[in-house]
Amino acid sequence: MPQIIIGLIATAVLIGMSFLANERFRERSRLPMQWYLDGEVTWTAPRRIALAFVPALAIPIIWATVALTIFVAPRPGQDGFEIPVTLFMGGIFVGAHFLHIWLIDRHLKRSGG
Repeated sequence: MPQIIIGLIATAVLIGMSFLANERFRERSRLPMQWYLDGEVTWTAPRRIALAFVPALAIPIIWATVALTIFVAPRPGQDGFEIPVTLFMGGIFVGAHFLHIWLIDRHLKRSGG
């Protein structure tokens, strides 16, 4: 079942990204979580919570997707979409987490932190 391998890879990548970012931002106790369009931070969270937020949302959704692709029969004409759907879900969340970490890094560099 390649979906399981994709789920494991996506989970490992998300967790790895968080660990690397935690090391990179270790001197900061709080990290930005949301920004206005002008770049002003609207709220922050403790570093570990901020870096665990996307993986905590993504991992259950990715594994629910994996379980559905394994245990639920596809509708007629949807055969063969199990792997692309799982790749898409994992890729979206890895991309969202990358974007969040990149925005944090960009904000800290601009603010001199």
